[in-house]
Amino acid sequence: MSSKDLLENIKKLREMTGVGFKDCKIALDETEGDIQKSIEFLRKKGIAKASKKMSRTASEGLALVKEENGQVSVIEINSETDFVAKNKEFISFCKEVSEINLVSKGDLEKIKNTKMKNNISVGENLINLISKIGEKLTIKRANFFDNKNGKNYFYTHSAIDKNLGKIISIVKIDNNGDDQLGQKIAMHIAASSPLAIDKEGIKKEIIDKEMEIIKAELINSGKKGEMVEKISKGKINKFISDNTLLNQIWIMDPKKKVADVLKENKNTEDIKIINFVRYKVGEEN
Repeated sequence: MSSKDLLENIKKLREMTGVGFKDCKIALDETEGDIQKSIEFLRKKGIAKASKKMSRTASEGLALVKEENGQVSVIEINSETDFVAKNKEFISFCKEVSEINLVSKGDLEKIKNTKMKNNISVGENLINLISKIGEKLTIKRANFFDNKNGKNYFYTHSAIDKNLGKIISIVKIDNNGDDQLGQKIAMHIAASSPLAIDKEGIKKEIIDKEMEIIKAELINSGKKGEMVEKISKGKINKFISDNTLLNQIWIMDPKKKVADVLKENKNTEDIKIINFVRYKVGEEN
């Protein structure tokens, strides 16, 4: 078979099965280019079956955080059911991938191509685990916080095991803050789910969409012209306040905002929140 024909057959096989390039090539090599026999080969291996499951929603799974020398990483790995999320083999896989995530600094491509302890790449081990467990499994997202220009704090809500759970938050605070405050802010983020540190951090399309919904709701309730504009401005300001970290009500004292707590705890210089992330398993990015 010519290189051109081989590439054509690989393309066809990928379209028919959803399987990756490498596995399709192996199947075609094994069956001397026969498409139908290649499908059977892949199905017998469990690879085609696994890939066909990719249309399903994987909304369960685990979030894992890893810390070393002040650097912190977080990764979310999804399954279809909570039953699989409690599977020992799945958990073991997730823990090793979490360690790789720290070294790879949150780069998903690097993670998938990195070899695990069994000398097989993360991506290939994932396919094998899909075939064995019989559910869609995905490495959804990853983040990395370096140890420069501040200190990182993290919190795992309802931890299933050390640094492993359903909600994980990480926050980086400049060196004017202390450890106790940093830990409390990480807990606040896990509980209150802010979208950004301040108004400038919220994407314009999110605010525009929320304004569109608010106005439509007001019009449908019978409000007119100027009243719609006036009320919608108040509602959008509340939306921004509720969803920006600095303006949120402090979970440990409803009389204060997060910004107030930062001011109370400062010494000579203001305390600045540099960055944060919050992972809740199954939510949209």
